[in-house]
Parts: sequence; structure tokens; C-alpha cells
Amino acid sequence: MNGEPLVYILDSFAVLALLEGENSAIRVQTILETAEQHAAHVYLALINLGEVLYITERERGLVLAQKTLAAIEQLPLEILPVTHERVLAAAHLKAQFPISYADAFAVVVAQELQGTLITGDPEFTKVENLVRVEWLAQE
Repeated sequence: MNGEPLVYILDSFAVLALLEGENSAIRVQTILETAEQHAAHVYLALINLGEVLYITERERGLVLAQKTLAAIEQLPLEILPVTHERVLAAAHLKAQFPISYADAFAVVVAQELQGTLITGDPEFTKVENLVRVEWLAQE
């Protein structure tokens, strides 16, 4: 390592694994602890945050979705805004690969920041030649 902090991008799979206490949450927690020690930067695209929230609300209700948002906002990560450039890049990626639009944002952010995408979502196998992917175990 050259002394530069590591860069990680979480997708909704990684965040949900953390929040639901799945086995793969241990790796996500380790990454966040590294960020707390200023040895890594962790990012979550706003679109992926929205994905976590709609999944949580659909499966567990609005109150838990609101608590989930509050919990995520306390994590040592930066929520990246939706910019014009990211929308265009995600649309271009979505047009080329059979992945969800939200997943396209995670890929775009990983490309932009030259970071490692943390996921267990098999959909990312279609684009793993475009970004570094660290695979979490699927539960």
C-alpha cells in the first residue's frame, strides 16, 4: 500500500447485509472501522441509499425505514449526490449491460473514485471487468 487511504463503495446489498446482521456484515463492519481510523474512505451513492430505504420500507414498514436512514447517516461513510455526470454515465452503463439502474450508479461511483465495490449481488458479475469487486457471501 502506498499510504493512500483505501476507497470502498458499498452497494445496497452490502448495506442491507450490515443492517440485517448477516454473516457478510462482519466484512462491511471491518471496512467501516477502517474508515473510522482514517485508513479508508467509504462511499454510498444516494441512489443506492434510496434502494436500501425502499426495500426496508416494503419489507418492514415506514418506521423501520426511517430508523434505517438515521442509522446509515451515523456510519463513517459519505453519501454521494446524484450529479448530471453520474446520471449520464449510469444511463450509458445501463444501456450496455443488463444491470439495474441503481447498480449502474454503484459502478459509476467505483469507476469515478477508482475504488473497490463491495457487494454480494450476482448482477455485478456482468460488469466486474469494469471495476474492482470484492464479493460478500450471499446468505
